[in-house]
Amino acid sequence: MADRVTVIGWDGSPLTAAARSALAAATLVAGAGHHLALPEIPPTAERIRLGSLGLAARRIAAHRGTAVVLADGDPGFFGVVRTLRAPEHGLEVEVVPAVSSVAAAFARAGMPWDDAQVVVAQRRTLRRAVNVCRAHPKVAVLTSPGAGPAELALLLDGVHRTFVICEELGTEREQVTVLTSDKAADHSWRDPNVVIVIGGAGAAVTSTAQLARLGPRPGDLVWDIGAGSGAFAVDAAAFGAAVIAVDADPEACARVTAAARQRGVQLQVVNGRAPHALESLAEPDVVRVGGGGAAVVAACADRRPERIVTHAATRDEAEAIDRALTERGYAVACELLQSVGLDTRTWAEQGRSVVFLIAAERPPIR
Repeated sequence: MADRVTVIGWDGSPLTAAARSALAAATLVAGAGHHLALPEIPPTAERIRLGSLGLAARRIAAHRGTAVVLADGDPGFFGVVRTLRAPEHGLEVEVVPAVSSVAAAFARAGMPWDDAQVVVAQRRTLRRAVNVCRAHPKVAVLTSPGAGPAELALLLDGVHRTFVICEELGTEREQVTVLTSDKAADHSWRDPNVVIVIGGAGAAVTSTAQLARLGPRPGDLVWDIGAGSGAFAVDAAAFGAAVIAVDADPEACARVTAAARQRGVQLQVVNGRAPHALESLAEPDVVRVGGGGAAVVAACADRRPERIVTHAATRDEAEAIDRALTERGYAVACELLQSVGLDTRTWAEQGRSVVFLIAAERPPIR
């Protein structure tokens, strides 16, 4: 049996001192291909590419020396620790954790996840994972080859959801894509990936997609124009951005203030109607326009933020917003989002919402 087994979680950030020390002493290292390419691995160490966890665990148990297992994210969260500690292998392990891939995915999407379901999708369990996505409005799916975003989308045929697909988190090739479930089957997706599956009320889906597009972060100033319930503003503030929430309705402003207090975040609330209410505000980095149409979007674009997101209920409105942004030098992308509320007792439709999601990015200043 191995003298010592250390499981190291890796989220793409530099290895901790404890992780580097364990690797330096390793005589056997197991992990995926990108783990085994890490320069900290001793050149003399035996390397095992993880495929079958059970087979790898048996080889580690038979090894005479010091073993290290590298895994993405937190290895104790739907990870390899459970397999290594199974009674048939008899391995005692030390764990050096990292941020789980699920936590990282929700962070990239700008969403809280204390109310999310988390499931693992493998070929033999894919149907059950899809059923969780049918029944719950927010689900994180840890995928595997043959049970990825495309396969999820195919089995969800007829059930409309929004997918936030996070590929190769923590690497230089990391990419986050937001699209409706009916489009996911038309793409090839890189492993490993996490899929956040969002369903339910159209406003919630739109807000989620807008957060993912804007990606507010510490140091950014976010304008939320037409803040409404304050859901977007509060989520943006929770991720460390400075937020100014603007709404013409005093009651809406009171709701935003209450939501921020309940969440424990700081933001500024301005009672006023755009575009006039925007004139004295500090310059924004990113802007979400929740209402006001092309005129308000144009006024925001004139302040030259890096990114703008908004939505439109009709194609004519979407085209007017596109023209306003394009004329001001922004690169514009538009997606059609559709959400269907379902009664999970009968799977009957309770309501359908369709919205055009418009995202604009200012070209780099040279």
